Amino acid sequence: MDRKAIIVICPGGAYRFLSPRESEPVALAFDAMGHETSILRYRIHEAGQEPLGLEPVRQLSERVARLRAENPGIPIFVCGFSAGGHLAATLGVHWRNLGLERPDGLILCYPVITTEDGLCNAESIENIVGERDRDFFSLEKHVSPDTPPTFLWHTAADGDVPVENSLMFASALKRAGVPFELHIYPFGVHGLSLATKAVEQPEKKRLPDPHVAGWIDACGEWIQQMLDRA
Repeated sequence: MDRKAIIVICPGGAYRFLSPRESEPVALAFDAMGHETSILRYRIHEAGQEPLGLEPVRQLSERVARLRAENPGIPIFVCGFSAGGHLAATLGVHWRNLGLERPDGLILCYPVITTEDGLCNAESIENIVGERDRDFFSLEKHVSPDTPPTFLWHTAADGDVPVENSLMFASALKRAGVPFELHIYPFGVHGLSLATKAVEQPEKKRLPDPHVAGWIDACGEWIQQMLDRA
């Protein structure tokens, strides 16, 4: 029998809102594979507030720790979309130096990764860090052999979070010797989620795409491979 995991889902939304299209529909897809899921509704930035800083990543670490205590021996993967991908990757690269809980794997879906001008998603970075300590939140600079195995996917046509974000993170994983799988699809706007009819947003050109929709099955196979090798 295939081993199963717990998937903690971090929806995107530029650290300003939490996308419902990247929450329950994704949980149902992983549930259908036999995995357990937990959606993290982390704190978001509101107008006039200071940048969020480390609060969301501490929330994520606490969720992973609680689930691990309640489910001993069950691997825990963190799946994040866009800004939620930045949150997941922040825990993945900084867990040791912050004294936080390490997930067993990362699933990063068109993630915000870098703070580099011209490549970053400016709104997400402004909401999480503002102008202070941007290097700490430029996650491609902090990948190490301690970073968990990672599955990434992105579209080359993404106009909101450039594909370089995933490419830079994958390159850093390769240099650190961390196992990873990377899928780059040629077409599609930002925020496709499952890329199925159930999550389409025609007004934002988020249309069903059977090719891109294959990412969830590829991810399921990757999870199984990671579990088999654990």
